[in-house]
Amino acid sequence: MAGCGGNSNNNAQNNAALVAAIAAINAANQPGPTAPPAADNGCQIPSSGSSVVVGSGDPGDPAAPEPASGYVPGHKLVYAKNYMVVANHPLATRAGCDVLKAGGSAVDAAVAVQAVLGLVEPQSSGLGGGAFMLHYDSATKKVQAYDGRETAPAAATENYLRYVDDATDTSAPVPSARWSGRSIGTPGAVRMLDIAYQDHGKLPWKDLFGYGITLASDGFLIGGRMATAIAGSATHLKRDADATAYFFNADGTPKALGTKLTNPAYAKTLNAIATQGANVFYAGDIAKGIVDKIGVTTAASDGSAITPGKTTLADLASYKAKRRDPVCGTYRDYYVCGMSPPSSGGIAVMQTLGILETFNLGLHKPTAIDLEGGKPSVMGVHLVSEAERLAYADREKYVADTDFVPLPYGSIDSLINKPYLQGRASLISLAKSMGTAQPGDLGDVPLGIDKTEEHGTTHFTIVDKQGNVVVMTTTVEGGMGSAHMTQGFLLNNQLTDFSDEPYGKPTQTYKVANRVAPGKRPRSSMAPTLVFKKNADGSVGEFVMGTGSPGGSNIIQYVVKTLVGAIDWGLDAQQATSLVDFGAPNSVTTNVGGEHPNVDETNSGLNDPLVAGLIGLGHKVSVTPQSSGVSTILRTNVGGKPVLTGGADPRREGIVLGDTFTP
Repeated sequence: MAGCGGNSNNNAQNNAALVAAIAAINAANQPGPTAPPAADNGCQIPSSGSSVVVGSGDPGDPAAPEPASGYVPGHKLVYAKNYMVVANHPLATRAGCDVLKAGGSAVDAAVAVQAVLGLVEPQSSGLGGGAFMLHYDSATKKVQAYDGRETAPAAATENYLRYVDDATDTSAPVPSARWSGRSIGTPGAVRMLDIAYQDHGKLPWKDLFGYGITLASDGFLIGGRMATAIAGSATHLKRDADATAYFFNADGTPKALGTKLTNPAYAKTLNAIATQGANVFYAGDIAKGIVDKIGVTTAASDGSAITPGKTTLADLASYKAKRRDPVCGTYRDYYVCGMSPPSSGGIAVMQTLGILETFNLGLHKPTAIDLEGGKPSVMGVHLVSEAERLAYADREKYVADTDFVPLPYGSIDSLINKPYLQGRASLISLAKSMGTAQPGDLGDVPLGIDKTEEHGTTHFTIVDKQGNVVVMTTTVEGGMGSAHMTQGFLLNNQLTDFSDEPYGKPTQTYKVANRVAPGKRPRSSMAPTLVFKKNADGSVGEFVMGTGSPGGSNIIQYVVKTLVGAIDWGLDAQQATSLVDFGAPNSVTTNVGGEHPNVDETNSGLNDPLVAGLIGLGHKVSVTPQSSGVSTILRTNVGGKPVLTGGADPRREGIVLGDTFTP
């Protein structure tokens, strides 16, 4: 005991030292104070060594109004790490990007983008229009199509667009079908966004409209395209009292570029939808306002007659947006998915690609590739436009709202299967254009040919932090829709996408698939498109690309040139988007967009070697300026890591935003 007791002080000192040492080691192994997360400076634009908030009015703000231009060269590829939005107006792009930055889903962002587009780009889309959306769920790997196309009223007949009354008055609607109440379909965009949000929404619905409400209340500056649209549609807008008060000054002149515009009525409508849900749009005061405006019979400008539409409150209350299966197929090493009927866009794009798969397009890539996509080759344009003629020919005969008119053999596959498309490809000559194509032989299908053209529209593409993707094309049809305005928004003229005559031309032997019927949806060309890698075992792989465009019937051409540019010619997202707009409907005329800096449009294009080469192959070439609005996101790798790259169309006002970086 004495021995032990004699060493007690030394042991205590040793123990204390040991405890101190252990404490020091533990402290060294503990994490220090948690560092704040790196600031997310996304949704801003680099400018002169700093960043600019879109809509701030600061130098470099892309939302600053500029005169409308056919093409603004010099757009550069934008890179982002995790999320990205491409839309056709800077303020709408910002709205979507802010939602993604806050952790919202791609569908959340789509709601915010549409709310702003209806304010700042009312000539193209809005609450009073319709839309199509494809959504890719990165967790389930599923693609879902959403149909928000407008419908004809229950009282419509097949002569709704050509006769005031089938029984008593076979004169045409006045001032025309387009500008009368007859053109207005039951709007579907709001309900479509509602069901997509039910499936994929993340943030509170009410929070998605804040930026749109603020802009409508506080004001925004009229941009070049909107100013041009107001002036160009002045006569028609002035027939409507609400449109006159909103778009024109007290002296009757159109509100011009840079004018600050507030829209308290739109703010009120958005606030109602935000706080009460989509149902408030289809019942109550908003629905009554829509029905009353469709029923207007007298022009505000001069008292002249306007033929009213026959839409009722029951039409609004019974409207349903639909979940549909997308149109999907393979193209080379990829899977491509598009929109199903009533849009013809998905089928026509898949048909065109399937026909082109027979040819080695890689041999015919553009030359002198630059930021603008280079100069398309004669044979490249020839092959693509010939394939499109064949696709448009089938579209004009077979494709309409399949809830009313089935496709041949009751299946989309009848039009996109490989043997059928190989047979169609055999009709293409490398030496001479076919001019006008005939529809394929798909059995005894007693339908006439309908060449009704479409107009207008806008498109946006979104990828969120989780890798979910939205491609959405949305429209009021023609510029400024029907020019009927209510509660801060314009109503569509979508029903003019139906054939105005029920029988096909020129023989009028058979009725056309795209004739008017109660509750039916008019055929569209909208083509929101998703591309995925095809795995070695043939299964669907990772998301590669999302794209789409406005442009009426020419949408199919704009989307195809973008897909071919990226897949076959190796162009990046911006180059494929900027690339010369070329292609053909089913007519003798091939389009080569004369607005593009790589096309010589002088002397009707005859001085341009591409145009001359096409003429040598029997094409009649138009160099009329094109008005695509392609919005593309393409996934690629930088430094071995997957990143997003984006391209906005130089022919419109759009931009790319996200958590951007410079590689």
